[in-house]
Amino acid sequence: MSIVSVKDNKGEIMTGLGTIINSVSIIAGGLVGHFTGKLFRVEQQEALNKACGVSVLFIGIAGAMEGMLSIDGGKISSGKSMLVVLCLAIGTIIGELIGIEHGFESFGEWLKQKTGNSKDAEFVNAFVTASLTVSIGAMAIVGSIQDGLLHDYSTLAVKSVLDFIIIAVMTSSMGRGCAFSAIPVFAFEGSITLLAGLLSPVMTELALAYLSLVGSLLIFCIGVNLIWGKKVSVANMLPSVLLAVLAAYLPWGF
Repeated sequence: MSIVSVKDNKGEIMTGLGTIINSVSIIAGGLVGHFTGKLFRVEQQEALNKACGVSVLFIGIAGAMEGMLSIDGGKISSGKSMLVVLCLAIGTIIGELIGIEHGFESFGEWLKQKTGNSKDAEFVNAFVTASLTVSIGAMAIVGSIQDGLLHDYSTLAVKSVLDFIIIAVMTSSMGRGCAFSAIPVFAFEGSITLLAGLLSPVMTELALAYLSLVGSLLIFCIGVNLIWGKKVSVANMLPSVLLAVLAAYLPWGF
């Protein structure tokens, strides 16, 4: 059963409004973070970056635990370990072979030159990190499908508020490259909105649960990179999210 039901909607709300709102909120967050970041000394910006990393870590942990832990007979039990291992391992191999991280960085370098930020040494890292942070997650997919099918942008509107805060904080500590994460978000959510009719039947409740679990683990890895420097090539792990959706259609459970 699809998680999004198609309903008759005769309203005048334009398709894709949620994507536009989300993209604008990221740009606005970047502007706020850019100007407020100038008020902090270097050591304060570093401390803020670490605080942001800790926050992202726990957001990832919360999502992962929600997907892996369950209460049975008054006892907490864990599961889906095999799903996590297989999706992350196989997905990372695919991402490494394709070179997704390199693609992100190359696009970031192109943006860096075209936007007059060639002297910003942290631009590419800020762009890639922020892009992954605000793109990975079930809200982006479900919200975009709802926007495309029902012209209901409420989920993306809520996400926009969260992204505004996240990008404002990240920009103040990492630099203006974070604001340009609006570009991949616009492309990603806009594409899903346009293809909503095709994607809606695929996104069952189980598929969404698996996607949310694996996506939360990738968010955790982003937090690791924010606190300890780049340790994990998170972009190369993105195929894991697609594998998580496909795993929902296997004849055996996890």
